[in-house]
This record gives sequence, structure tokens and C-alpha cells, in this order.
Amino acid sequence: MVSWFRRKKPDAPSEAAPTTPENVQPESTTEAIVSVPEPETTAPPAPEGKKGWRERLGGSAFAKTFGGLFSRNPRLDDDLLDEIETALLTADVGVPATTALVDDLRKRMKSREFADANALLGALRADLVALLRPVAKPLAIDASPKPFVVLTVGVNGVGKTTTIGKLARRYKDEGRSLMLAAGDTFRAAAVAQLQAWGERNGVPVIAQGQDADAASVAFDALQAAKSRGVEVLIADTAGRLHTQAGLMNELGKIRRVLGKLDPAAPHEVLMVIDGTTGQNALSQLRQFHAAAGVTGLVVTKLDGTAKGGVVFALAREFGIPIRYAGIGERPEDLRVFDAEAFVDALLPEALGTA
Repeated sequence: MVSWFRRKKPDAPSEAAPTTPENVQPESTTEAIVSVPEPETTAPPAPEGKKGWRERLGGSAFAKTFGGLFSRNPRLDDDLLDEIETALLTADVGVPATTALVDDLRKRMKSREFADANALLGALRADLVALLRPVAKPLAIDASPKPFVVLTVGVNGVGKTTTIGKLARRYKDEGRSLMLAAGDTFRAAAVAQLQAWGERNGVPVIAQGQDADAASVAFDALQAAKSRGVEVLIADTAGRLHTQAGLMNELGKIRRVLGKLDPAAPHEVLMVIDGTTGQNALSQLRQFHAAAGVTGLVVTKLDGTAKGGVVFALAREFGIPIRYAGIGERPEDLRVFDAEAFVDALLPEALGTA
């Protein structure tokens, strides 16, 4: 683990307010304590692809509802469409997306396009994939800026710090040099948690401890990453409610501070969303996008009992790329978002196969 902890100079009064990068020169005025970890030797992650999606998401409320709906060989009629509409709404797909999907199916059913309910299921699958395909865009790391700065944001408890650790594992396995910035300075043990991920993956972590100024941490981290020629810098931020104006404004401060060293930074603002959140995720994204300019999403906790339908609502309303999906606890379970694999995991393969 590599960590830098800010120390006050001996002659500095103890009651002095901490300086921030918005009113100091870039030169460092701090001492550094450095410890270099031995990288942990681990097996490479399992190859990505469609394998594992159905096994991990098959227990979701969305998958169970549609599995039960089609396993009984329903009749092709308006009652079936009504049940589909109810299932989509219950799964947090949202009223606008649900209405558009069901209206399309109803129109095609009345024109006798479907021979049976199985054909309608195939059409629903195609419509759901078409809704997600435009936002299924993997995060491309641009090699020209060094470092490529990823700023992670999100409300409390969505799995932000864990997601950063899994991203660190991914990028390290890709052979990229990277650094982490422990900017969640408000939550107890958040800095230590990120340092543990850094030690586990052999990745240096810039930290100043709990209650430090988050913008100052980001500034120091970008300075260090630039001086070392690091390819990727992932900066953590404190989890905050989207209704807390003061904390939301702090994100703007972090962006301004990073811009002092690189006008283009951050190059990606990655928002982590809990897949169990439901329609409240729309309000979260709306506020974070206004405050920080979100450019990509990670939807976590989709395994287990998550409904998962909010992914479709997010895609329809915002069109912001979904970079990754969390479908399990292991590092390799943070998958590049795959629209077809996601939809196929939620719907039965055919009638009677739920």
C-alpha cells in the first residue's frame, strides 16, 4: 500500500484551518510517508461474455415475475398485455418506458404480427434490448491525457468504494498503471477501506485521513499521478444525498480544483447507482448530473433480489452510457454492461423454460 498522509509543520498552530488547493500554489508543503506493497498474486478474472449473467440475475424480482408469467403458457390477448404492463411497472421500469413498450406490443398484436405468446415474448426482448443498446458503451480509457481521471460519485451505500476497488483490479489486470485517491473523507473507515483495496491490488493510494478536505486530496493525487506518469487516476468522493445542496456543491469544487492541473479533468464522471433503489435513482442522477456532469453509470447490486428495471428507465430518460454492471461480490463480477446479456438474464428463454 502506498499512502501519503498530510502532516502539519512543527511551527503551524494547531487551530489553523486546513489550506485547500483553491488558494495555494501547486508546490507541496508536506512531508510524505511511503510504504510500497508487494502486489498480491491472484488468478486472472474469468473471461467476460454472456456466461454467468442468467445465474446471477435469475433471482431478481424482474426475472422471477416474468418467469412465472410465461411459464404457464398464457393466451395471446389483452389480459397478457395487462399482466406484462403490471410486471414492468412493478419491476421499476417506470411509466414512460412501460407505456411505450406495451403500446408497441399492443399495436403489433392487433395487426396479428404474433402467432402466439412466445412470439410476443421475443418481440418484448427485442424492444428491451433496443432500449438499452444505445447506452451500452464501455468506458474507453484515452491514452493521451496522463492520467485519465475518473471521478466517482453517488449517494451513501451504493457500493462506490467497492466499485473503485474492482475497477482497480480490472485496470491492473489490463496492464495499466493507476493510482487511487481516497476522497471519501467523511465516512468512518472509508479511507482505510480504499487503502485495503489498493494494498490488495498493488495500487498506490493518496490519502490524508478522515475529515480532510476532499478537493485537497484530489489535487494532491492528480499532482502525484502526473509526476509519476500514471495512466489512470480514480478518485473516490464522499457519499452524499442528492438533496444536500452543500455537499453537492462540493463536487463542483473538486472539479474546479482538478481543472487547475488539467483543464480537461475529470475525463469521466462515473456515477454508481444501487440497482435496488428503484425510481429514486432517476432523481439521484438528475441532481448529480446537474452538479457534476455525469458521463457514465455503474449499476451495482443487480444480483439477489434487485428488481433491475430501473436500468431501462435510466436509459430512456437520460441516455447516459452504462459502463459497468455489478452482478456479484467478486471483482470479476463487475462486468462491462452488455444489453443483450442483461435482457436475456431477466426474461425466460421461451415458454415453459423459466
